[in-house]
Amino acid sequence: MLRQITSLGSKSFGRNFHSTSFLSQKLTTVKEVDGVREIQLNDSKTRNSLSMPMMEDILTDLTKDIHNESLRCIVLTSTGPVWSAGHNLKELTDDKSDGHKEVFAKLSEIIMQMYKSPVPIIAKVDGLAAAAGCQLVASCDMVVCSDKSAFSTPGANFGIFCSSPGVAIGRVMPRMKSSYMLFTGLPINANEAYTSGLVTSVVPSEQLDAEVNKICDAIKHKSRAVIKHGKEFYYKQLSMNIKDAYDQAADVMASNLQLKDGKEGIKSFVEKRKPKWNHE
Repeated sequence: MLRQITSLGSKSFGRNFHSTSFLSQKLTTVKEVDGVREIQLNDSKTRNSLSMPMMEDILTDLTKDIHNESLRCIVLTSTGPVWSAGHNLKELTDDKSDGHKEVFAKLSEIIMQMYKSPVPIIAKVDGLAAAAGCQLVASCDMVVCSDKSAFSTPGANFGIFCSSPGVAIGRVMPRMKSSYMLFTGLPINANEAYTSGLVTSVVPSEQLDAEVNKICDAIKHKSRAVIKHGKEFYYKQLSMNIKDAYDQAADVMASNLQLKDGKEGIKSFVEKRKPKWNHE
């Protein structure tokens, strides 16, 4: 079953873009097929800038029917050669700091919802992900990119250091590489991103869909309840010391076995058959 959802938002163009802010356009397009929801950033004229309307659409698309058991994973993708150029700088030109905080807080809200999502979120990148766009990518559970993709945090070039993107990339990349990106603003290519831990895999553009589909299919063969249970603790333990993490992991694994699907998984293994998941 295919469900097509269109998100609308007012245009909010940054520097070098048009100034007509009262027109409406589709900022995201969503399709959901066989348990996979694909959210496409659809504002290539602004290089898919993360304007407030765009971020509102992304947040809506991420959280819509999130507890529906038929939803198994979410894919974030985009149109055009730039996956996302980051925040819309025109929204940051006034002197009202409260408005600036609102912009940055909205992306933080999106990212925290991504961590809390009961299903894995995969970024599918075929182009440049810069600044807050790179932050959004680095906050996904997995990142699959084409070999022509690139990643950068060039905010200091425009007088605003990429502090928020630095939180995201600093948690998935070695310090020497993330500091290189933050302090120089120079982009890294797909292979550099892979060896630095920013992306999961790199494939030719023509194989990008197939690679993402392979990952989604693997997730769909698992219990949704088990994945949810595991993902919640995975992110929780990242901030723990090693002893507390192992102590709590033992409790989490024990509680996993009390799930219906935990019991079914062990039973099916013993009986040498495929499990029949209830997603409970």
